[in-house]
Amino acid sequence: MTFYLVAAAPVCPPERPFSRRSAYNWSVSQVRIRSIHEPFRDRESAVEAAFLLVEAEAMGLLREEDAPIERLDEDAVRRVAARVRDAGIGEAAALPLLIPGLAADLAGVLRGLREALEESPVPRSEWPAVQEVLGSELLARLLGVSETSVKRYAVGSRATPDEVAERLHFLARLTGYLAGAYNDVGIRRWFHRKRSALGRRSPADFLRAGWVPDAAGPRRVLALARDLVYASAT
Repeated sequence: MTFYLVAAAPVCPPERPFSRRSAYNWSVSQVRIRSIHEPFRDRESAVEAAFLLVEAEAMGLLREEDAPIERLDEDAVRRVAARVRDAGIGEAAALPLLIPGLAADLAGVLRGLREALEESPVPRSEWPAVQEVLGSELLARLLGVSETSVKRYAVGSRATPDEVAERLHFLARLTGYLAGAYNDVGIRRWFHRKRSALGRRSPADFLRAGWVPDAAGPRRVLALARDLVYASAT
């Protein structure tokens, strides 16, 4: 699964910042951005569009039958906004992106839709997306449930409890951010490696025993992963 966010230059290493003269290698299926077009030439709109694509993909909202997205342009954003709306998320926020001619405050509109995504767990699509990356064993451990429960929730034979859905949504977003720098094996290892930004503790240390996404520890973990996206797009 690869997402190439490219602006008229060969793919550069992940540690290099994204700009109109560089590129970043994202590990996100169906999205392979090879060129950037108006109205996304300005940095703020490009960053917001990148986050929208990353989060929609990580949440499993893009469909296998959809054509790959290779251009960051109005059509690409309109297609993603339609998939978000189809999932029952941010219908009002998505509307300005679905009509011809994008809104004047494009970055603000994109931000509004992204924020709607961040507040909207979608277990039905997130289970297969996250399970594919983390595997049932690690996913069960991070969610604080049994592996058997993970498999039952994933196939829909048991309803996902709200608290589990919220953690799953957090992990979907988190793995989406990490996919820009790591493959699936690297993502799984990332949870167990001590990080100086976390006080020499591992991300998994903050995701134990009934953790909630809004708590300070998990928020630090998410911010650490989000920085990978910001570093690539600024």
